[in-house]
Amino acid sequence: MPLGQVQKTNKMTHKIPLFVIYHDNKEIEAVERVIKSGMWSGEGDEVKKLEKEFADYMGTKYAVAFNSGTSTLHSLLLAYGIGIGDEVITTPFTFIATANSVLFVRAKPVFVDIEEETYGIDHNKINKAITEKTKAIMPIHYGGMGCNIKEISEIAEDNNLILIEDAAEALGASINGKKVGTFGDSASFSLCANKNITSGEGGLITTDSEEVYEKVKLIRSHGRSETNIYDYVLLGYNFRMSNITAAITRVQLKKVEKVNEMRRENAYYLTKKLSKIEGIETPKEPQGFSSIFQLYTIRLRNENVRNKLMKYLFENSIQTKVYFPPVHLTTLYRNLFEYKGGEFPVAEDLSNRVLSLPMYPALKKEEMDYITKKIEEFFKCQ
Repeated sequence: MPLGQVQKTNKMTHKIPLFVIYHDNKEIEAVERVIKSGMWSGEGDEVKKLEKEFADYMGTKYAVAFNSGTSTLHSLLLAYGIGIGDEVITTPFTFIATANSVLFVRAKPVFVDIEEETYGIDHNKINKAITEKTKAIMPIHYGGMGCNIKEISEIAEDNNLILIEDAAEALGASINGKKVGTFGDSASFSLCANKNITSGEGGLITTDSEEVYEKVKLIRSHGRSETNIYDYVLLGYNFRMSNITAAITRVQLKKVEKVNEMRRENAYYLTKKLSKIEGIETPKEPQGFSSIFQLYTIRLRNENVRNKLMKYLFENSIQTKVYFPPVHLTTLYRNLFEYKGGEFPVAEDLSNRVLSLPMYPALKKEEMDYITKKIEEFFKCQ
């Protein structure tokens, strides 16, 4: 199967999908309550309550709800005044929204290669990428695992740079007991369907800066003044989260620790089974790191083996996906910046060898046994 091609799935054709949303009747009851109230739109009571509860969970002063994780990144860059002529250091090993958000504000994304342990930006290579135009560093926490954010935060501080954590995949992950998303100046979280808690679509910003907090609230709602609804004080967007979405998220947030623990238990079980198979590398948590295993990503010897395994599992009703094809090798970034390939060898190599297997709270042991069995069968034929 070609790199980047997504396997289509439904309950009829796949015994084990890539992810399954964890929910119960409480989400349905929350939606019903909001519908009956007549207060469906954005910035209602459910949104305000979610923001308070999320800030409390994260241990930050402020949280602001948005309609997507992409709009949170876009808004943060605007709030920090990043624009034309500025550079933002980020990673090519991510979902394209991370880099695109920099383009949205007409700044330049400057990629730095990744390290192999956490798949995060290699902090040892950041200093070489810093120029007089650099305004911010925007690392991601891959697949539910924190990157080496402490070291990155020290570099940002030493160079007087803004640090924005793209923690879309890592809500609840921690490093030495400190939550991912609390190391930087601000952080972005996603609530899209495959995340550990979800409202289908949505996002949240956390920050301790009152100035950033006030700016992102304006940006998400057309720049409309909170004291005079007929006045607009800056150029903004319609990035509001609906009351219905917030109600779902509030219910999901109450389950986040339970969901994360179920994911961890499943990941550890799968690792115990798969680590006995020669030819694959299972994910590992560095000392002091606690992953939520948003993704369960294995490594294969090379791209050929990876693609063959992907095809074999697909034929046996197991959905998989490659997270992520490198951003700099997409047509858009090749055309914009003339990337040819080879610029970021670690990201390119790992992208050719990684494969994310099914991982979700309700994944059963017999399903993980089945996944293991099929992978064992594949390698016996190699």
